[in-house]
Amino acid sequence: MTTENTAQTPDAEQNQQAFALQRVYLKDVSLEMPNAPHIFLEQEAPNVEIALNVGGQRLAETVFESTVRVTITTKIAEQVVYLLEATQAGIFEIANFDDGQLDPLLGIVCPSMLFPYLRANVADIINRTSLPPLHLAEVNFQTLYEQNIQAAQQETKQ
Repeated sequence: MTTENTAQTPDAEQNQQAFALQRVYLKDVSLEMPNAPHIFLEQEAPNVEIALNVGGQRLAETVFESTVRVTITTKIAEQVVYLLEATQAGIFEIANFDDGQLDPLLGIVCPSMLFPYLRANVADIINRTSLPPLHLAEVNFQTLYEQNIQAAQQETKQ
């Protein structure tokens, strides 16, 4: 009968993958209501445009910042009801992933973890305007990531 030593060597421990959310914070927020208070008298339903962007940067060897930025423009006819810009950010520990794994982590997994915080902050800010609530729909960050890759490939072909 043989026994196998399953204890990890110090080298194996150093190469072990690590992924952890360290901190979540609202990095930037701006709300403009240039046509208030007159816009409150309008009866027409507003048109809402939403743009979403994802970003990420390395802060240290195993520390990364991931961001999800939303810009919401709400108009009645050509008058702006409000313009809201918000950036939700998080600091992540990401260690021992190769570059092929790192990009999807920063483009899909991290934004997926931050988005619920952004949704709550946006809903709270809009609620404080006394305007009808706005709740951001769920986002498939996998699809958004793939679309961004395709767009980047199209740009390089041109």
